[in-house]
Amino acid sequence: MSATRTTPFRRTLIAAALLCATAGTALAETGNPRVNQLGYIPVGPKIAVYATGSNAPLDWELRRGNTALASGQTIPFGHDGASGENLHHIDLSDFDESADNLTLHVGSDQSHPFAVDENLFSGVLYDSLKYFYHNRSGIPIETRFTGGGNSSFAADSRWARPAGHLNQGANRGDENVQCWPGTCNYSLDVTKGWYDAGDHGKYVVNGGISVWKLLNMYERALHLGSNAAAFADGTLNIPESGNGVPDILDEVRWQMDFMLSMQVPEGQPKAGMAHHKVHDIGWTGLPLAPHEDGNERALVPPSTTATLNLAATGAQCARLWKDIDSAYANRCLTAAQTAWEAAKRNPNDLYRGGYDDGGGAYGDGNAADEFYWAAAELYITTGDERYLQTINSYQVNRIDFGWPDTELPGLMSLAVVPTPHTAGLRVSAQRKVAEIADNHVNTINSVAYLVPTSQHEYYWGSNNVMANKLFLVGLAYDFTKDRRYGDAFGKALDYLFGRNTLSFSFVSGHGENALKQPHHRFWAGALNGNYPWLPPGALAGGPNTGLEDGVSQAALGGCGARPASCYVDKIDAWSTNEITINWNGALAWVLAFYNDYAGAAEGGPVSPPPDTDTPPDNETPTDPPPPTAGGPVQCEYVVSNEWNVGFTAAVRIINNGSEPVQDWSLEWRYDDGTEITNIWNAKLSGNDPYRATDVGWNAVVQPGQSMEFGFQANKGSGPAQVPTVSGAVCQ
Repeated sequence: MSATRTTPFRRTLIAAALLCATAGTALAETGNPRVNQLGYIPVGPKIAVYATGSNAPLDWELRRGNTALASGQTIPFGHDGASGENLHHIDLSDFDESADNLTLHVGSDQSHPFAVDENLFSGVLYDSLKYFYHNRSGIPIETRFTGGGNSSFAADSRWARPAGHLNQGANRGDENVQCWPGTCNYSLDVTKGWYDAGDHGKYVVNGGISVWKLLNMYERALHLGSNAAAFADGTLNIPESGNGVPDILDEVRWQMDFMLSMQVPEGQPKAGMAHHKVHDIGWTGLPLAPHEDGNERALVPPSTTATLNLAATGAQCARLWKDIDSAYANRCLTAAQTAWEAAKRNPNDLYRGGYDDGGGAYGDGNAADEFYWAAAELYITTGDERYLQTINSYQVNRIDFGWPDTELPGLMSLAVVPTPHTAGLRVSAQRKVAEIADNHVNTINSVAYLVPTSQHEYYWGSNNVMANKLFLVGLAYDFTKDRRYGDAFGKALDYLFGRNTLSFSFVSGHGENALKQPHHRFWAGALNGNYPWLPPGALAGGPNTGLEDGVSQAALGGCGARPASCYVDKIDAWSTNEITINWNGALAWVLAFYNDYAGAAEGGPVSPPPDTDTPPDNETPTDPPPPTAGGPVQCEYVVSNEWNVGFTAAVRIINNGSEPVQDWSLEWRYDDGTEITNIWNAKLSGNDPYRATDVGWNAVVQPGQSMEFGFQANKGSGPAQVPTVSGAVCQ
């Protein structure tokens, strides 16, 4: 049952009754019902979960202090395999007033406090991005930059520290790092970058997916109608603030510089490839600040996957810095293209271990997905046809992604970034993203805790796995403006902030019962009072049935029957409670989306602005002529890309009339032997003429709306006849 509003008179009676009823009664349980402890946006879904032995609906009340604001009955869900609990749902979605210090009550049980406010997710977004500055290598972390900007917390000297790994005192530096003994005879300056996780290692593979997440977050803001100014100069309060460059790009550049420095120099064996990682030879203990680390450090040999991470992110870098710092953009593109060619020469140099004493492995036995990802990014940036074969021959099958599985980042970039030469690919990529998102939405709406996670997916970094899936759901909303995607996204996001079986916010500093003791060598206040506790905005790995560390095993042994409970907030529980750059990159992305969604939902659906991006310098796009005047239904026919034996084209049907176009069809002929080989977002029949019809979901084109499909063809010997729709000629 959804929320029932109380009248002012009824509120007064309830408040008086509560004062009497609670005067001498102890609360049975705090944290049940389970809620998003940060809170909810006014017009979004607001679902709480209540654990109880009862199978019958129970009365609930929403209160602010002793004043009842809404009431209703729980909705029995039943047994939940992930938590082992019998659960009910409480739907507060009808309550859309902004308020703070709210609590939800069922009998004598009450939730942790929460708020309802449109801007709830703004501060924590910037907190999650501040994480990256705090974990920079090779630069002092200064007090004045430890907080502030648009984050929720002020600067504080406890988080300041000297620069790490600059060869000062006992600290070994990263300015002249040798290769792992016996693997090469040169050294590299790899002083920048972000420390990966709780250790002091720096990794190209995990660094690559982290860079992609932040840059994709920014590209989404640029191209899909959200607010790119959210990442403008000055928003993060970092050392580069004030230079006229968006702060998010300045922060990412610190890591990008490191990745560029990991490329094998010309003249060396494996030139152009990227070293897999750099870290200490031998594990260090906790606590330990970066500048206190006295262990020798070494470069681990190159790998194909690290090289393709550099190729993919270097291509992203090139297009985003093109109009900001052309020299840097060219450096990124040169490195990316060089890395691509090096990976093609060495496709089987996969990291299989042997250099893991002191750092994580990040091994991967298959680089096909990295080749696809890198090809997609390079093709978007350059329009160079040599990358098309890899894109067109790869079948995207996964519904999630992570550092070892990168096909979806390639697909999402194709779906997000508009260029003249990727128009057809963009249409098909958006369709595929929406298909995957539908799968996740169905899962969210069918499991008790409303997450896109089955009970078998609680493994290392399960919170990241869940957040990564939300990228697809968020983009599906961007492409369609269908609220079922945005609302499902919000339901799942609540899990990270406490609407889970532990009633625990996995995000530090946000929620009454939130992360405090992550596995981190510097934020080690739990072990030693001379070290700080962590700042707000870090995301813990989350429940993990693997329990790979002894502390988790001792605390959680036997939790496998309740996989969502396999988590403990202890600093040495590294298999459940570590924090990493790729996980925080996911947190930042989902918060950026939901912060946008809060504003869009308040004002109703919004349409993305027309794409105005200019193509790369080496591309001359084919501009479509103006549509034929006079008809209510028109279409645009664009050759998206052309090579020596083939081309791709996109066709957009535009309904300028006052009535819907239903069950549309197109027919066209080629008189030169052109042969269509593949089509997306339409059904194809015949060949003289070719006939394209709708595929169900796009059968209706509403007045003022448009629909696009695309195809690939082998070229013939002459010009192609243009298609027609409803009597209007497409030009």
